[in-house]
Amino acid sequence: MSVQKNHIPWIHESDPLPHALSACMDDASGMKGLVAAGGGLSVQRLLEAYSQGMFPWYSEGQPILWWSPSPRMVLEVENYKLHRSLRKTLRKFVQMPSASVTFDTAFDRVIAHCSAFKREGQKGTWILQDMVAAYQALHRAGFAHSVETWIDGELVGGLYCVSIGKAIFGESMFALQTDASKIALSALVAFSKQHEIRWIDCQQNTSHLASLGAHEIAQADFLHAVNKAVTQTAPTWEFLPLYWKNLFSTP
Repeated sequence: MSVQKNHIPWIHESDPLPHALSACMDDASGMKGLVAAGGGLSVQRLLEAYSQGMFPWYSEGQPILWWSPSPRMVLEVENYKLHRSLRKTLRKFVQMPSASVTFDTAFDRVIAHCSAFKREGQKGTWILQDMVAAYQALHRAGFAHSVETWIDGELVGGLYCVSIGKAIFGESMFALQTDASKIALSALVAFSKQHEIRWIDCQQNTSHLASLGAHEIAQADFLHAVNKAVTQTAPTWEFLPLYWKNLFSTP
């Protein structure tokens, strides 16, 4: 990820973030969505950014970079593709006495696994230690959440996300067993359906997310949806087994 610093605003910790629609093109990658650099990773800054459709993403040795990609990848929960193989895996998982999904019981372990998880085509991680500390603080403030997949008392997969009101912004997933991260995502979808949360932000387009039903929308449409969702009453972040019916009741 290469950035031309002189093309974007540099902000100090006391400065507000620019509007997301002011995002420029990163000349090196051809990716549109770079809004600003700098500004710190305080809880207040992260809440400001997410509530305006932005998130931090940068590599070792770079300044903090704030992005709002155009177009934006989102998963509308009603369009979640529960493929036959995953449906079979989920049914088996739900029936296992030693298997369960929990929320917010192991946030630090989940983000540590996500940071260490090796993904195809990636040389390193963007979840640096200062980023880990920032999301841990956001979790303690009640705005970052983890979804954990457990089998036989072992944490085998999960994800973490940011949530403000009824807006959910997906961050990262990991799996130590086949489909363990998909089980966590399925639980988040079932939870979202239960609480009438329409979409989960996926940030950028990947073939994996597209295979699960995510698609791109115009940046302006995404920002409008965020502006509405963050003002709505947040749900209680807990997962109940009865929520699985929200997936199995659909074809």
